[in-house]
Amino acid sequence: MIRGLSWRHFDFWLLGAVVLATAFGVAMIRSAIAGNEELLLTVSRQTQFALIGLGVIFLIAAIDYKYWLALYRPMYLVMMILLIMIYISAQPQFGAARWFQVAGLFIQPTELAKIVIILILARYFEKTQNEPKDLRWLISSIVWVGGLTMWILLQPNLSNVIVIGVIWAMMVWQNGVQVRTIVILAFLAALIGLTAILIPEPYSPLEEYQRARVFTFLFPDPNASYGATYNVLQALVAIGSGGFWGQGYGHGTQTQLRFLKVRHTDFIFSAVSEEFGMIGGVVIVVVLVFIILRCLRAARLARDVSGSMIAYGVAVLIFFQGAVNIGVNVNLIPVSGLPLPFISYGGSGLLSLMLGIGLVESVVLRHRQLEF
Repeated sequence: MIRGLSWRHFDFWLLGAVVLATAFGVAMIRSAIAGNEELLLTVSRQTQFALIGLGVIFLIAAIDYKYWLALYRPMYLVMMILLIMIYISAQPQFGAARWFQVAGLFIQPTELAKIVIILILARYFEKTQNEPKDLRWLISSIVWVGGLTMWILLQPNLSNVIVIGVIWAMMVWQNGVQVRTIVILAFLAALIGLTAILIPEPYSPLEEYQRARVFTFLFPDPNASYGATYNVLQALVAIGSGGFWGQGYGHGTQTQLRFLKVRHTDFIFSAVSEEFGMIGGVVIVVVLVFIILRCLRAARLARDVSGSMIAYGVAVLIFFQGAVNIGVNVNLIPVSGLPLPFISYGGSGLLSLMLGIGLVESVVLRHRQLEF
């Protein structure tokens, strides 16, 4: 699987952008914890996960992605077992059971599930590339995704279910589904979502905190002193106080005085904008866009449908999570809890993204021709 591999095709531009974003993320986490003793270990932990992730990129890149596709059944089964175990026995955090605690570390299998689903769909679209893109073809892909997604929804973890849904929809779109079918599905999804929000308890399928996030977004309380509305208001103050150039690293008032909550995870973009201004925020966006474009380049150069779909799926994952996180920070959408890729604290999320980048590099190493 490694014999005869030419590393001259390795995309060092993509690797460099990932390393830059991750290193900056570690630095920002160090500033964002603002001396909180309970969070001091987050910096060293994120650094350890980043170094492990760097090794994961090279290891996964060296292995032909076809080997991972051949293991789709064991991967699917193991992931389902982990998600079922989470539902049954994991420790609740922030109103949901999403993590295992192992040796003092919180492990979140849902992050890895996103990559597994990308692999499963890539294999499916490879095997069915010559079949009619009819309703049966579409439902079969939904069944593959739904087998894992239902356990994520039961945690409950609606935000990551939406992420997986977007990945599925974009990959289906890329493989030639009829526009009419997508329009119908989008309408049904919107109708179901609206119904779930409006149905009163205890009949609503949504948890109370999920419905509250939507209502506080639509009808914010300007005098809120806690909760989602307060966090978003403080995030907006932090972004505004950063101005064009920012207040300087480690000198953001909202961040260092701890008015900005969950500042090392959900609202780290606000911390960046406060300390490095609009310039810092734009640089983050540019780096993430560059990473996405390199993934799309790999998808275009891939030697087969499965390789193209792997790279495309990873690009969609990074784009959507980044867009949602920044949208939450600037109050364009309700609070979701999705991290900013490569920047926010979270070992499981970072390792999963590094795994995704490794798969993209594996596709690039075996592409059709060398091109910038």
